[in-house]
Amino acid sequence: MIAAALLATLGMQAARADAPAGDPARGARIAYTCLGCHGIPDYRNAYPNYHVPKIGGQHYGYLVAALGEYRSGARPHPTMRGQASSVSEQDARDVAAYFSSSKPVLSAGKPAGTAPAAAATCVACHGPDGVGILPDYPTLAGQHSDYIEQALKAYRGGKRQNAIMNGMAASLKDEDIRALAEYFSRQSPSLWVPLPPTRVAAR
Repeated sequence: MIAAALLATLGMQAARADAPAGDPARGARIAYTCLGCHGIPDYRNAYPNYHVPKIGGQHYGYLVAALGEYRSGARPHPTMRGQASSVSEQDARDVAAYFSSSKPVLSAGKPAGTAPAAAATCVACHGPDGVGILPDYPTLAGQHSDYIEQALKAYRGGKRQNAIMNGMAASLKDEDIRALAEYFSRQSPSLWVPLPPTRVAAR
């Protein structure tokens, strides 16, 4: 099941390789609605209550794929589904290029701390220091631990649909999820909160 899902993922990557690349300059101009939540440090989702994820430095391919999953309903967050459904495919690529390109998170080659036992399978895709090894695999390094925790629980419970992650999360206990979230949130270099252009200029 998981092997088949990995093959399907590689097929989707090949298909996306033929798609037009994103334009980060255009993405910067149209990302203002994204920054209303993702550009505020420590901003929280209202219900359930958890930190809005950091997306600065995230992989381009993953951001494009995530927007597609929100649009299709594979991820159920109503605000994100509305936002993803309101932009074109090219808009999504441009926004993803903007958030991924200005200061991409690159692997340091050495993880911080000892990984929990449950991380043995996670690192095959997300890397030992939380930096996704392929463009479609999200970087987790420095991500808010409570966001990682709620995402894993959503995969485990089927609220988020992803063939690989549903299978991986199915056997995780709450304590495993908590340990994984804390471990990956401590890794560095880390994802970061992109500030709106006006705040950057004011520095």
